[in-house]
Amino acid sequence: MIEIRIHGRGGQGNVVAAYLLAIAAFEEGKYSQAFPSFGAERRGAPVVAFVRASDTPFRRRCQVREPAFLIIQDHALLHVPGIL
Repeated sequence: MIEIRIHGRGGQGNVVAAYLLAIAAFEEGKYSQAFPSFGAERRGAPVVAFVRASDTPFRRRCQVREPAFLIIQDHALLHVPGIL
């Protein structure tokens, strides 16, 4: 299973990027899922999105804690504890 975590700010397309990666994996015959993690934030607030893709079905629905790939779209978020 490949797990990806995307960090950025609202309005940068983090959620769209996650869904596009999941759709691309699905089109390649993989099982995939994508989902965001944010509250009622506004544009510019930190947003995290998650992607999973696998050759076999999976039931995992939790957030990705140890991703194989990490995408950070705002360098200021590098200093936030827990991202790396």
